[in-house]
Amino acid sequence: MKNQIYLILLVLALVILIPTASAQLTLGVEANQKIIEVELNKSEMVNVKHVIATSNMPVNLNLFDGIILESIIVTNENGDEKEFALINDGKGNTSMTIFPSKSDIIIKYNIEDASTLYENLWTVRIEYSETFSIIFSEEIDLIFLNTNIIQLGDKKGILVNSGGNALIQYYDKIPKIIEEVRLEEEKFNVEIITNSKIDKFNFDQASKSISFQVNEKNKFVTVTMEEELLESPYSILLNNEKIPYTKSVNKENYVSLSIKPQAIGKIMITNFEYSNDLTKITSDDTLPVETTSNDYFIWLVFGGILIIVAIIVIIIMRKIKK
Repeated sequence: MKNQIYLILLVLALVILIPTASAQLTLGVEANQKIIEVELNKSEMVNVKHVIATSNMPVNLNLFDGIILESIIVTNENGDEKEFALINDGKGNTSMTIFPSKSDIIIKYNIEDASTLYENLWTVRIEYSETFSIIFSEEIDLIFLNTNIIQLGDKKGILVNSGGNALIQYYDKIPKIIEEVRLEEEKFNVEIITNSKIDKFNFDQASKSISFQVNEKNKFVTVTMEEELLESPYSILLNNEKIPYTKSVNKENYVSLSIKPQAIGKIMITNFEYSNDLTKITSDDTLPVETTSNDYFIWLVFGGILIIVAIIVIIIMRKIKK
């Protein structure tokens, strides 16, 4: 009798632990992930670390895409290796099952095809379904996250809250140009970081504007200067047309403005009050978001309904004729 009871309990446990709504067979519950870290440096190798909280039951977690199976190391806090199982759903998605442990579990592995170097710019594409952090090596300070400029400063990295896709870019070797300008009796340095060829740099005291020529398109251009030189709000123009930019305050009294010109031509950075006759953009700090009129969707839905009604009428008419 007792054996039958134990068997029933075991079957019930398996029914609970194996989710029937998923096509992927797993044994256990979702892991409580205390830490999810992606480590980036100036190499094609991307390192990942998960720290899983102790559990009396088997736990499951999804791994990042592109995992190198030979690189997987699973240990407890003391460095002792722990048993695990890998499950592949046949679509390239890999998950891991960790067996019960009385201490936290540390999982480390490398992923491939996530980081590439092209024309002095590292590009990393990372995707995960939960909140994760990206930690950078000390040699990396300036990064672009989905085209937004970030000066890391004394911070080690960034947090991708609630997970999702992250496009991170950073220079292999910083292509820096320093230009000295004079405002009244004071001297200021203007720093330009870009892979694009720059010439014809000029600072106009009368209009409080900085201008230069960019000779390549679709490349980041970051201008860093003291705020006193050109006080905000700013306007940035490419061939006399306003373009979006992102702003970062990396240290006291300094500001960095980043653009990605879509054409070759003259760049002008000016104080807002000297360009009131120009077309304004929504914000001087963030990239504008393209929106679509609600009228378009209304007409689209209305048109779809008409098509469905027409099809139903045709079907009914054919049945009547028969």
